[in-house]
Amino acid sequence: MTETSLATVYGYPRQGPDRELKKAIEGYWAGRVSAQDLLATAAGLRADNWRHLAEAGVREVPTGDFSLYDHVLDTTVMVGAIPPRHRAAAQDPVAGYFAMARGTQDVAPLEMTKWFDTNYHYLVPELGPDTVFAADPSKQVGELGEALALGHTARPVLVGPVTYLLLAKPAPGVDPDFEPISLLDRLLPVYAEVLAALRAAGAEWVQLDEPALVQDRDRAVLDAAAHAYRELGALTDRPKILVASYFDRLGEALPVLAQAPVEGLGLDFTGPAAANLDDLARAGGLFGKRLVAGVVDGRNVWINDLGRSLATLATLLGLADRVDVAASCSLLHVPIDLALENGLDPQVGRWLAFARQKVAEVVTLATGLSEGTEVIDGQLAANRADLASRAASALTHDPAVRARTAAVTADDARRPQPYGERAVAQRARLGLPTLPSTTIGSFPQTSELRAARADLRAGRIDQDAYDELIASEIRSVLIFQERAGIDVLVHGEPERNDMVQYFAEQLNGYLATQQGWVQSYGTRYVRPPILAGDVSRPKPMTLRWTTYAQSQTERPVKGMLTGPVTMLAWSFVRDDQPQAETARQVALALRDEVADLEAAGTAVIQVDEPALRETLPLRAADRPAYLAWATEAFRLATSGVRADTQIHTHMCYAEFGEILAAIDDLDADVISLEAARSHMQVAHELAGAGYPREVGPGVYDIHSPRVPDVEEVASLLRKGLGGIPAERLWVNPDCGLKTRGWPEVRSSLDNLVAAARVVRAEVG
Repeated sequence: MTETSLATVYGYPRQGPDRELKKAIEGYWAGRVSAQDLLATAAGLRADNWRHLAEAGVREVPTGDFSLYDHVLDTTVMVGAIPPRHRAAAQDPVAGYFAMARGTQDVAPLEMTKWFDTNYHYLVPELGPDTVFAADPSKQVGELGEALALGHTARPVLVGPVTYLLLAKPAPGVDPDFEPISLLDRLLPVYAEVLAALRAAGAEWVQLDEPALVQDRDRAVLDAAAHAYRELGALTDRPKILVASYFDRLGEALPVLAQAPVEGLGLDFTGPAAANLDDLARAGGLFGKRLVAGVVDGRNVWINDLGRSLATLATLLGLADRVDVAASCSLLHVPIDLALENGLDPQVGRWLAFARQKVAEVVTLATGLSEGTEVIDGQLAANRADLASRAASALTHDPAVRARTAAVTADDARRPQPYGERAVAQRARLGLPTLPSTTIGSFPQTSELRAARADLRAGRIDQDAYDELIASEIRSVLIFQERAGIDVLVHGEPERNDMVQYFAEQLNGYLATQQGWVQSYGTRYVRPPILAGDVSRPKPMTLRWTTYAQSQTERPVKGMLTGPVTMLAWSFVRDDQPQAETARQVALALRDEVADLEAAGTAVIQVDEPALRETLPLRAADRPAYLAWATEAFRLATSGVRADTQIHTHMCYAEFGEILAAIDDLDADVISLEAARSHMQVAHELAGAGYPREVGPGVYDIHSPRVPDVEEVASLLRKGLGGIPAERLWVNPDCGLKTRGWPEVRSSLDNLVAAARVVRAEVG
């Protein structure tokens, strides 16, 4: 037992219980909300978060984790690494901040990609040998001051200098072989200034997050990390430093940080990071340092096994001078509060913990560690009962599903015809031009569509009225695409709320939430469904509207499905069986849907897998097994079709270079990928890997309000042709269009088609 254990967290959901932040930011973008009012809303949400944490028993609240868009972008501002193209806009701090995040009509935004293996997206810093850093700690100091003024003990949380540089990429025009980590000695004095400013503002501790060190790193990076923390640790004008990592085991970086002259270390002890326990023992512990133990999973929604966590904490007490209790990472990856849900089965609710409930678990564990388990006997007994309830529930086991997955053979996950034979059959059936154009799937989700869905749920309109609205919207989307000259059409998905949630609501084994919003990027929030039991498809999910759309046009209309890996990655996946087994169940349900679409005459079926790269394990040793089951699941979903049925897939906003072999192993006939912000990098990566099938590298960045002109799109297509021959190159946006407005979509797609015609004429 120890009297020094306290409860803390690394971060908290930013949006507010009713997504107040999203509404204020989008109001600011639309000109309805002033910058002053936006900042006031943000300050109010921060104060509410700290109050809830303190009332729950958290004795050291985080500051600096709150962001108007992205915490990596906040770090870019803090260190003064604003790209030259954004400096004029940055004269207005708020407008300049959003110019970097979203771009303007005149300047492109920063590239956006996935935050490690989560579905959160960050803005990629752009650095080069000429980058000059300059400290601007105003946000960090200001938010610390707000918390202290409210009477809280607060710990500022910053992205660490090593991780910041490892997340960066060479700026446009910089040698692509430039390594941003080479700027470390230039960056460290800026961090020293920020630390001094925070100390002057009243910080006792500052947390520096270094999650990039849980990945495989060579000796040079490990030496850079050791150097960074020797330098920062040697400063005299600084708070105490807590270096935190999460998402996986630190491995070879653990002794580097354990030996650094800093006062504390935060480690994840959940999932694959549970290996940190044995690694810490082998490293000789953290005597003389504070250990913050992340024993509550900050990324999933299942309740903690309190007894198991207490056993881990008890072991850790023998490995450090002081052990505090935390969630494994920031809680921004889970919804805010289970109490906001009123549609879940109460039995199922006993198995779940959102951010507020996870905070309560952290506090319970800290209490048990400090005061003895007898103090929390009631909580422990209730927790054991809830865990047993889940394990015994019929919801989690369907014998028919398990028998079907057990019967799958290797042949079920392979198309019998080679790609060359399929390509000939598909070109004969579809009759498409060189450089065919298409879109990724969704079209703008107007306020009228959202209102109609709400009206249907509330009973203000009946199903027939809603269906007529959907049919009318599909007709309008088809007419626009035909007039624009797009070759392969989509129905626009007006009936869908979210690409995962829509299917989850129609599959057995999934649960949907009403208020389970989680930030994906900026003001884009999703409600990940909860994958609680064995998965099956009781009836067709997309057949009605896909076949209706095809009946309205002579051009091919794509059937649109979400792939099995993404169905797992963008859900809160069950943790009581291997993910490979869950993926196979989802794949078989989708296979049934693909078969129905083909039987109804659908010639092109797109099965999106944007999460394939995102879910890639952070450690190389764990990747082959993951990629084997992930690619098998995709093929299992798509391999039951004829040679002349064209299978598409789509991926976006990730670094694809590490999974090129897996992309090939999917055996899709056509793959579309994000490429606009990365200037066609992926096309050349695929060419270098000898990718043999058709590719649609995106030429229109849909996460920016900019309308690309014809020459901009044509220029990107020409770059694409440098890697992919014309007979295998498609023309499409980066991603779906649901978040955009109709005026910009019309103009952008008109320009996209016009550019395709220009380049088509050039290639002959």
